[in-house]
Amino acid sequence: MSANFIVSARKYRPDTWESVVGQQAITTTLRNAIANNQVAQAYLFCGPRGVGKTTCARLFARAVNEGFIEPGADLSFNVFELDAASNNSVDDIRNIVDTVRIPPQIGRYKVYIIDEVHMLSASAFNAFLKTLEEPPAHAIFILATTEKHKILPTILSRCQVFDFNRIKVRDIAEHLAYIAGREDITAEPEALHVIAEKADGAMRDALSIFDQVVAFTGRNLTYKEVIANLNVLDYEYYFTLTDHICKEDIAQCLVLFDDVLNKGFDAHHFVIGLGSHFRNLLVCKDPQTIPLLEVSDRVADKFKQQAQALDVLTLLKAIEFVNECDVQFRASKHQRLLVELLLMKLASIPYNQREGEKKKFRLKPFREGHLQPSVRSQTPQSAPSPSPSPSPSPSPSPASPGKKPAAASVSRTAEAMLTSTGMVSDVPSIRALKSKPAQQAAKVEQQEVLAVPSRPYTLEEIEHAWNQFIQRRLTSNKQVYTTFKVAVLELLDQSCLRVAFPSATHHHYFNDHRSALSEFLKTEFDIVGLRYEVDTQKAEEIKLSTRTDREKLDAIGEKYPAVRTLSKVFQLRVD
Repeated sequence: MSANFIVSARKYRPDTWESVVGQQAITTTLRNAIANNQVAQAYLFCGPRGVGKTTCARLFARAVNEGFIEPGADLSFNVFELDAASNNSVDDIRNIVDTVRIPPQIGRYKVYIIDEVHMLSASAFNAFLKTLEEPPAHAIFILATTEKHKILPTILSRCQVFDFNRIKVRDIAEHLAYIAGREDITAEPEALHVIAEKADGAMRDALSIFDQVVAFTGRNLTYKEVIANLNVLDYEYYFTLTDHICKEDIAQCLVLFDDVLNKGFDAHHFVIGLGSHFRNLLVCKDPQTIPLLEVSDRVADKFKQQAQALDVLTLLKAIEFVNECDVQFRASKHQRLLVELLLMKLASIPYNQREGEKKKFRLKPFREGHLQPSVRSQTPQSAPSPSPSPSPSPSPSPASPGKKPAAASVSRTAEAMLTSTGMVSDVPSIRALKSKPAQQAAKVEQQEVLAVPSRPYTLEEIEHAWNQFIQRRLTSNKQVYTTFKVAVLELLDQSCLRVAFPSATHHHYFNDHRSALSEFLKTEFDIVGLRYEVDTQKAEEIKLSTRTDREKLDAIGEKYPAVRTLSKVFQLRVD
């Protein structure tokens, strides 16, 4: 390259209307206004940075004088540029007001270009109003700004307003390809698209990035070198991540995200890029929206191919999750955990669709058996024949003795995060709270059905174990203690015990401690597989609620002779 290097943003600044990129509607309007002699006294060019506002103002200033000067004449006395960022006082505006009265030495118009006009003070704006509304016939004002909302309405009403658009990625990439050809630089289309996307709609930024990348890579721009220099995340990460999501592979999603962080990429940029990736996949689902893709042809083909494996509902749900993560990212205290939870939810979308979950969203287990399966309703007839003893848990791997599997640990972490976020356990209603004991009893009954008695039991043995449970576990609660004391036991067969209560209230207390009772019988007396048939009807043989006090005392005396002897010795009576 020559010693007198000129940056591309200056070297290739448009010098004709045709060379302005991405603003055809505005350039056509300005050219027609000059051709039809319909030039206004004031214009306001507003829009993002680097889209051609000042360039179009200079082209307009030259075009309005083209028919009144010789070709190649100096227009320095016809075009005046003012930077309002540093000249924003009332005195600066007064100088313009004083000089605007003097007609041009050559040509027909004097054009005043005021850049960053929103930086003018309120007093300067007020001093400018009258001149802007009724300038001399030879004066034209062109105001340029990136922040239109800061301009006073009285100024806007005196100008023709032109809103410059962000330049499309495809237009920037084509212009960069043209410049690369002029400079004898070899560039891959994907590399130019990355530069165009990084520029965010600004041609000046795109040319600056282009010069930077050329200095890094030499005269051969490749996709890999460009993303390495600009610290841009490769498309392949998102395509690979989407494949893992389709396979419901949560572990690989987390590993890929960890690799992204280890390479120095920002987690928030990763989330934003993931949202753009799903948006592009959704765009590929309809042939009419495919032109909305702002990527190279090779990458567009990959988007179309991957979009075939995903349905619209899955993509919409994925975009919803990514958007929620994006909104919550700044306020989150644990941002990495937030993104990891997002990946788990994305990989669980196919699982929830397959399971038909409608009311709440659940994470898919990492592997079968690592998360506790829900107990399914089974009857004794339909229940599979269980083994006589529980199968032993697998021993730890010889390579890592005593160390828990990593996937199981991650599964428990996922379960804990779901619980904390309310995705698994929703806030229960009053009806759910009321039915909880019955649901717990139903689960215990199902587990009792699946168990098999290890040996024959007698009623006396069960009654002894029952009383031991009362004495050891229930003495602190009088109501529950009374409930278990008044129960009448009847052994129907070796695996079924009928428990009779006088009312449904006693049944409620029994259900609360039913699981603890089964565990106690199993651990203390080796009574396994005992099912309970609860009878809350006031059966004729029980008659607990209809007996008088004397009848109850006699019944106790029959069961415990010592009570009858004690009553006679001390001459006790029933009051």
